[in-house]
Amino acid sequence: MNNILSALPKVVMGTKKRIGRGIGSGRGVKSGRGTTRHQKARESIPLHFEGGQGRLVKRFPLLRGKGKNRSNKINKYIFYTKDLNQFEENAVIDTALFKKAGLIDNNIKNPEIKIVLKGEVKKKFVVALPISRNAGKAIEKAGGNVKVV
Repeated sequence: MNNILSALPKVVMGTKKRIGRGIGSGRGVKSGRGTTRHQKARESIPLHFEGGQGRLVKRFPLLRGKGKNRSNKINKYIFYTKDLNQFEENAVIDTALFKKAGLIDNNIKNPEIKIVLKGEVKKKFVVALPISRNAGKAIEKAGGNVKVV
């Protein structure tokens, strides 16, 4: 049985090029960086660097952070009068009822809700939310009430 190590194929690794180690090495002087011997030939420069001139980002200061990272996003919801028919008759329609029904996320503290006319109202309701003028007329025509919010 042959020795396993001697049966392996030979792998010849090329030696690493040592750049910038004097003229006699053959890879000195400009060290493979073309003919320039200035700033770009030395270290990496950031893309936004403009040679000491003020950066473009700093010339437009309002674009940097104004309006970003707003923690309180306003959550607006529009519901139609036809959607109210799923609730019981004489129900008080407010944000708590919509959260209980699962129509609004419970984690949202103050959602903006507005009820708009689309479809007919078949039951009586007491609405305690912002409502459009025509939707208010339709609810009152069905026998319900609209509380001014």
